[in-house]
Amino acid sequence: MTKQATLYRMVSDEHLCPYGLKSKDLLEREGYKVNDHKLTSREETDAFKAKYGVKTTPQAFIDDKRIGGYDDLREYFGKGEEGQQGTTYTPVIAIFLIAALFVAALLFSSRLPVAIEPTILHFVAFAMVLLALQKLQDINSFATMFITYDLLAMKHLRYAYFYPFAEAYAGLAMLAKFPILAIAPVSIFIGGIGAASVIKAVYVDKRELKCACVGGDSNVPLGFISLSENLFMLGAGLWMLTKLM
Repeated sequence: MTKQATLYRMVSDEHLCPYGLKSKDLLEREGYKVNDHKLTSREETDAFKAKYGVKTTPQAFIDDKRIGGYDDLREYFGKGEEGQQGTTYTPVIAIFLIAALFVAALLFSSRLPVAIEPTILHFVAFAMVLLALQKLQDINSFATMFITYDLLAMKHLRYAYFYPFAEAYAGLAMLAKFPILAIAPVSIFIGGIGAASVIKAVYVDKRELKCACVGGDSNVPLGFISLSENLFMLGAGLWMLTKLM
């Protein structure tokens, strides 16, 4: 016997409810045939809410029993809360993975020589640019979080606004093969201060903080992965300087 569900969701020229679509998809994935009622105007939606005494749509019904909205459906089917919960390293890992895939694409297309040095430097450069992009999406939010642990930004707040641009410049300059002395000092400076700041905040002062490395609205804990970002920049800059010796 086919399982039946009834769904009321708002669909109008001005608004297509995303949670209505998610509710419909969830019900269908759970094996239900959905009797899909589209509320096509604000008046129709308000009348529905008044009739059932609810404040929001969508609303799902199973076996003539009202289950509720999308979150209620997830709970009904024993699924956890949707989306990222709590602290996570996922954003940083995703950026490092994409940077690695950029390098892999260049290696596959033979536009990058198969050698350790250019492979590592390209990985670091791509990662720096991607991380800078995350910070620059909301630089004020980034700066607000960054000044809570960066040793230089604590004393000179404007450095927090300078940092993402310096990180982006160093990464792009590596990819563009600028002169070493135009890249290495910047990479060493921001990477060195960043590494020292993380070490002091996490390993010396034992503070539990969120890292601003992927932007000011992230839930990435300040720790080893955050330290790795700065060590990559510091190491790349020092490595480039050795080429001048």
